[in-house]
Amino acid sequence: FGLGVVSVFVSLLISGPFGALGLYSAEQETIWDAIAVSFFGAAIPEEIAKFLMFWILVRRNKFFDEHMDGIVYAAAVSLGFAAYENVMYLFSSEDWITTGVMRALFAVPGHFFDGILMGYYYSLVRFDPLTPKINWFWVLGAPILAHGIYDSILFTIEVCPGIIALVLSIVFIV
Repeated sequence: FGLGVVSVFVSLLISGPFGALGLYSAEQETIWDAIAVSFFGAAIPEEIAKFLMFWILVRRNKFFDEHMDGIVYAAAVSLGFAAYENVMYLFSSEDWITTGVMRALFAVPGHFFDGILMGYYYSLVRFDPLTPKINWFWVLGAPILAHGIYDSILFTIEVCPGIIALVLSIVFIV
């Protein structure tokens, strides 16, 4: 959990250069801007940072000795990240009650789910010597895709006209 908190700061170190390189902008005016910030400003740096902390935790951990441990450790790191991120959002929000409830219902389970994906694929790689090499890709690819799609839907709602935003809201909830 503590390494997940640390991963927040690592993700900021990764996302900063992405912004400086022009891969995303904080100003979201188009759907493409929303998708770019979803992946380059959030999903990629956050999932890489969480993976680095997860890897530090499990690489020589004698207690990491079965498949389920990967899921548990990665989920714990992800929940540490979500906890600290949520505190930052609450302190910067004028409507902290709504922000807290919405993040508790959606963001925390989202990070938890991303951690499950990461831990699952890492466990396949570590414990199954016959696992396809593609699972190395999915260790980071699955959580990045899940996180990026989640954020893309939310950020796109903010820049889309009425009916499209309504449809995306329904898709998000489903």
